[in-house]
Amino acid sequence: MLADTAAPTLAHVLAAHLAEAPERPALHLLHPKQPDQTLTYRDLLDRAAGFARAYAQAELAPGEVVVLILQHGEALVAAFWGAVLAGAIPAIMPFLTEKLAPEKYRQELAALIAITRPAALVTYPAFEPEARAALEPGTPVRAILLASAIAPQPQPDLAALPGLAGAPDDLVLLQHSSGTTGLQKGVALSHRAVLNQLASYARAIRLSADDVVVSWLPLYHDMGLIAGFVMPLLERVPLALMSPFDWVRAPYRLLQAVSRYRGTLSWLPNFAYNFCARKTRDRDLQGVDLSSWRAVINCSEPMRFESHQAFAERFAPFGLRPEALATCYAMAENVFAVTQGGIEAAVAVDPVDRRALISEQVARPAAAPNGSQPEVVHLLSAGRPLPNVRIRVLDPQRRDLPERQIGELALQSDCLLTGYYHRPDLTAQAFHEGWYLTGDLGYVADGEVYVTGRMKDLIIVGGKNVYPQDLEMLASEVPGVHPGRVVVFGVFNAELGTEDVVVVAEADSEDEAERAAIAGNIRQHINRGSDVVVRAVQMVGPRWVLKTSSGKVARAANRDKFLAGNDGQFASS
Repeated sequence: MLADTAAPTLAHVLAAHLAEAPERPALHLLHPKQPDQTLTYRDLLDRAAGFARAYAQAELAPGEVVVLILQHGEALVAAFWGAVLAGAIPAIMPFLTEKLAPEKYRQELAALIAITRPAALVTYPAFEPEARAALEPGTPVRAILLASAIAPQPQPDLAALPGLAGAPDDLVLLQHSSGTTGLQKGVALSHRAVLNQLASYARAIRLSADDVVVSWLPLYHDMGLIAGFVMPLLERVPLALMSPFDWVRAPYRLLQAVSRYRGTLSWLPNFAYNFCARKTRDRDLQGVDLSSWRAVINCSEPMRFESHQAFAERFAPFGLRPEALATCYAMAENVFAVTQGGIEAAVAVDPVDRRALISEQVARPAAAPNGSQPEVVHLLSAGRPLPNVRIRVLDPQRRDLPERQIGELALQSDCLLTGYYHRPDLTAQAFHEGWYLTGDLGYVADGEVYVTGRMKDLIIVGGKNVYPQDLEMLASEVPGVHPGRVVVFGVFNAELGTEDVVVVAEADSEDEAERAAIAGNIRQHINRGSDVVVRAVQMVGPRWVLKTSSGKVARAANRDKFLAGNDGQFASS
């Protein structure tokens, strides 16, 4: 069943599911060393109604924001849908774990509260002091609700809840992207935008009643929230949902869950393909059958051809079909998906001249005259735009670029954000003549969209544009470099009046001589594969490279860490 785009709000769709199939399983919550917990639509609505009642008792009005600081589990699910039923606007915040730096986390929480100005927070008793510490004098937060104290409300009168009186253009949720300032940019989405996205995306991936979604993705990013939570619940597709922290500790649990529930759809960031392939042992895959997986969709960060190869080869013996590997380009500002590839046919792969890609920003097909063959990089297509999405590729003067020329991707659709919440300045900057400027770089070839990087990460060396992800890809090819643990950034050189290129890479070896050799190999490989001269290569130990909560390399934070460790100075190596 596709979400009813004629229904005014998400609350109406959810209420219809309760009326039509109250005992149908809505989702299965997976926890390690515990039986899976199944919630029917009746269970889900009863629990959500309990939170809606708690919001009303706290005098939370429709249209006000409630920030949810909860771990994976029933309380988070119920608190989110309870806000929807109450007509409030839920915003999910990452929960503080050992993976996040406490001081940075507190700064981001304080920034989110200052910009978003929520009326209430929902968390656990143990976290309440941390939440209160983030509240500045004069804060608009009127209540901190403790999830453990909120009981279900059996057989609620849904028609009496404010969410059922909402309108299509009312805001339904906020999505906050990761990064240094990401939590200050709440993406405000309407019911209409979300339902338009679900209808279009469900058609693009050929979603049906026979599908089963299996996900470990966190709900505080668009990929997990929309593809791995909102969509299956509103489309009445069974969902098996596990914690991202359980997955990181034991990635084989995803594969076991796909086998157990006969999962057909999952979404993964690129690093997860490498992580699963490297970290999963055969003894954890006994009896696992992955033949039900019809689409494992690469999304959220630059997609690597080599990652798909490694994943396909590792799990082919367990029934994974190579044609199941798919791709998607997505962003919170468009609710989720912009493009989709790999559903109707295999994902397109574009072999291009690496040097032209890096130095000229042209995706020149890897076929040279006189029989010579340039160094080739295989780029994965993100697929074609959804039917309700239009894409342009623009130069810095906002003029359209020809096919295969790299520029900024701009888009139009009927599921774009209403705006950045309480940030009209950022909203105005994000649009040009009705087109949303993504800040992403890419090109189009034969109708396929290829995403190559982010404009904000650009390094300018002697007037030449250098895209760090291209150099990170080259460095990662060097033996001895830990896969996916490389960061490239620019450091301004006052003497030369331009930026120097710095590479920081985690080494698999602790031997200093071996590390020095690896650093030299990185420098040579980048010099051979591009026109870029690297100023410094620093080899570091495990877990040095900082990533965002969504698994992306945090280049600005890594640059600051590098400079702090070198007293603001560095020497060529």
